[in-house]
Amino acid sequence: MKNLFAFLALFVLSVSAFSQEKQQDSTTVEELKEVLLSATRAKDKTPVAFTNISKEQLESTNLGQDLPILLDQLPSVVTTSDAGAGVGYTGIRVRGTDATRVNVTINGIPYNDSESQGTFWVNMPDFVSSVEDIQLQRGVGTSTNGSGAFGASLNLKTLEPSKEGYATTTHVVGSYGTRKHNVSLGSGLKNNFYVEGRLSKIMSDGYIDRASSDLSSYYTEAGYLGEKTSIKAIVFGGKEKTYQSWYGTPEAVVNGDLAGIQAFIDRNYSSDAEAANMLYSGRTYNYYTYDNEVDDYEQTHYQLHFSHQFSDYFSANISGNYTRGKGFFEQYKDGEEVGDYFPNSPDASEEGDAIRRRWLDNHFYAFVYSLNYHKDNLNLYLGGGYNKYDGDHFGELIWDSFPVSVPIRTNYYNSLGKKRDYNTYFKAEYTISNNWFAFADLQYRRVDYSSYGNSSDLIPIAVDEQYNFFNPKLGLTYSFNNFHSVYGSFAVANREPNRDDLTKNPTLPNPERLHDFEFGYKLKKPKYYATANLYYMNYKDQLVLTGDLDNVGDAIRMNVDKSYRAGIELQAGYKFSNKLRIDANATFSKNKIDAFDYVVYDTQYDPNTYDEVSYAPVTTSYKDTDISFSPNVVAGGTVTFSPVKNLNLALISKYVGKQYLDNTSSDSKSMDAYFVNNFNASFKLNPSWMKEIAFNLLVNNIFNEKYVSNGYTYSYYYRPENSNDAPITENFYYPQATTNFLLGVTLKF
Repeated sequence: MKNLFAFLALFVLSVSAFSQEKQQDSTTVEELKEVLLSATRAKDKTPVAFTNISKEQLESTNLGQDLPILLDQLPSVVTTSDAGAGVGYTGIRVRGTDATRVNVTINGIPYNDSESQGTFWVNMPDFVSSVEDIQLQRGVGTSTNGSGAFGASLNLKTLEPSKEGYATTTHVVGSYGTRKHNVSLGSGLKNNFYVEGRLSKIMSDGYIDRASSDLSSYYTEAGYLGEKTSIKAIVFGGKEKTYQSWYGTPEAVVNGDLAGIQAFIDRNYSSDAEAANMLYSGRTYNYYTYDNEVDDYEQTHYQLHFSHQFSDYFSANISGNYTRGKGFFEQYKDGEEVGDYFPNSPDASEEGDAIRRRWLDNHFYAFVYSLNYHKDNLNLYLGGGYNKYDGDHFGELIWDSFPVSVPIRTNYYNSLGKKRDYNTYFKAEYTISNNWFAFADLQYRRVDYSSYGNSSDLIPIAVDEQYNFFNPKLGLTYSFNNFHSVYGSFAVANREPNRDDLTKNPTLPNPERLHDFEFGYKLKKPKYYATANLYYMNYKDQLVLTGDLDNVGDAIRMNVDKSYRAGIELQAGYKFSNKLRIDANATFSKNKIDAFDYVVYDTQYDPNTYDEVSYAPVTTSYKDTDISFSPNVVAGGTVTFSPVKNLNLALISKYVGKQYLDNTSSDSKSMDAYFVNNFNASFKLNPSWMKEIAFNLLVNNIFNEKYVSNGYTYSYYYRPENSNDAPITENFYYPQATTNFLLGVTLKF
């Protein structure tokens, strides 16, 4: 924290020396554009499918749950929570694509992890409390910095500076020991300068046994807003310690199937303690029981943004970022061998238990820029950026019961990943007439990735790959009048394989390519609105799980030649009166793989000695199968009733259709459809001695639906030699919480 405050103090002093301009009126301040966000965000006439969410829309439900859960009502969105209650590790899918294919930026700065390409919101607890608004673009969308958008782009904009000083504090309590406490302070604009900050603490025991979360975060910003120039420095970070619940719950345990549980115990040779855990835990079962089986990670972000209006027609933005992350996950492993960690040891066959930590120590640097020329009907952007990532992966033993001495705290594996990402784009927007609007965007992106060392399985890594991508986007919007418009667009996106694809796959995978066709209609009037968006996302070489394994038995992804997602997204809302309104959305889609080979490994053994006789893949060809985790129907709706001033009551509903756990379209490897309803109430008071007191209540799953929102599956043969036994399939699920609540109060001064 010391370097945080020192950084802000130095920044304020430097800005004070930079300019002595007089304070401008609020109109001038508001007219100074955020050029970078203007370049990367969609606007009303942009021919892509998108949704904007303001901080006011998030206030009543922002009670400690992670950002994906707060976005659950957006079109084509499906969310999940490992711990079951929305705190800790959470995930989001858009149009069936997972978080590794959703491009995330914060103030235009890339946020996706450079190697996995995923986004871990647990590292930024309560970040929504420092967000001005969020835009979710579905499909390829507009130009982005960072990883390629293969399902959506999620663009977060942090808070606008408050013109007046303020103090706000929020306190939340809820089910499963969940609580949130934060305090936010702002100076307001003083001679063009301002300082703002937030501290937050979130804790939860989790719905799943032992799946606790201990999360803390902060956000600070200091800046200068002049007539032509704005400078802002932002430092934010988070510290998380979550008890692991990654393993999931066996299908028989979720269903309370005692015979199935016993069969699972028998075929997996579970210990007595493991068997008791499964038999008596119920659907809140957690495989992990070691008291410190935790993920412990800290991440800090430093951003500096400079915007300048050179003339009425020309402006520019330059932004820099440095992110520092370091942490580990700790595991207790029984029945290990010394050779699992030190294969060259003369005592490699000696057995014992061990506690290990697997570390990630990383640095991420980003520079992005945007130049904007805007005159009359023409809007031109030239932008791009450069990102650099260095990630050190290593593991250490911190305890063991081996009968021989081993080097405790010495790294037993180490590898370094390096990634360089360059991109530049040129975008033109032209209002042809009162009716026609044209959009064109040409982006070039180059990615260099290398990694050397040993994996956590002690497998040598030697990767050095380069990718060059050209991503054009074109679109037209036709406005019939101020209320009705139609649009169409075509976009190309390319995406490099992630770290696991490159380090685990025995054959080098191809990058993925997407051709995205979008066509939509918008109707917007004061009392009602409606939109319809048709999309066809045609993939080349999409990477999917095929059942294939690497040489240590971990699942790997393979390219499939042809696949697609096609659907229609519908949204509508109607305001009956000042007291009643309804909003709804629904997506109907088909998500298909043209053809692929599914692999199940066949182990045959000698029934007398149980020694392995043979081990070989068994391949089955499939055609026209459903893509996993891609429900054909996703729908949401909110009915809001305001019986008196400052009181809002809302029924929030979500339906998610059947999902397959793999790409074989097998009913035996699927998740049932679910329909979940939440209740939200908010009430505000405005006493004379303070700005506002707000009470917010969120009751999740009010009808006590027992459902699962995520899972995984694998199949294998384990049979006596030459027998015809069927393969064994193991399904694991992530049960979500039954009825639970969060109650919060916010005080604004």
